[in-house]
Amino acid sequence: MSVTEASGLPVRSGEDKWTEEELGEVRRELESDIALLRDEIAKAESDLAERLADAVDGAGDDPTDTGAKAYQREHDLALAYNTRDLLAQSERAIERMEAGTYGVCESCGDAIGKARLQAFPRATLCVKCKQREERR
Repeated sequence: MSVTEASGLPVRSGEDKWTEEELGEVRRELESDIALLRDEIAKAESDLAERLADAVDGAGDDPTDTGAKAYQREHDLALAYNTRDLLAQSERAIERMEAGTYGVCESCGDAIGKARLQAFPRATLCVKCKQREERR
């Protein structure tokens, strides 16, 4: 993204415009997160495949072992789902950067805020809309 594109992204009142360096830093952080999340997903899928094989092999396990294995599988599936969700959010943030819509609240259309995006680059809602969503 060029300086004019970065500086054209919305900011809240009182915030300085985005610079190419600031936006580049946020993008690099997101890209690093994407690589880590993809690795975590691959590892989780491998671990789940192993556990499923163990579940088949554990035909003679007592009920406690069977329950513990089922609990661990459910826990691993929940973590994998959350990791996939974070990956999708990170990829979406980069897509929004490329489309020039990064920093625009998806609910009200106002600026999310540069400081908020620097702290949480995946944000798609301004603080006011996020608070409203969490109250529901």
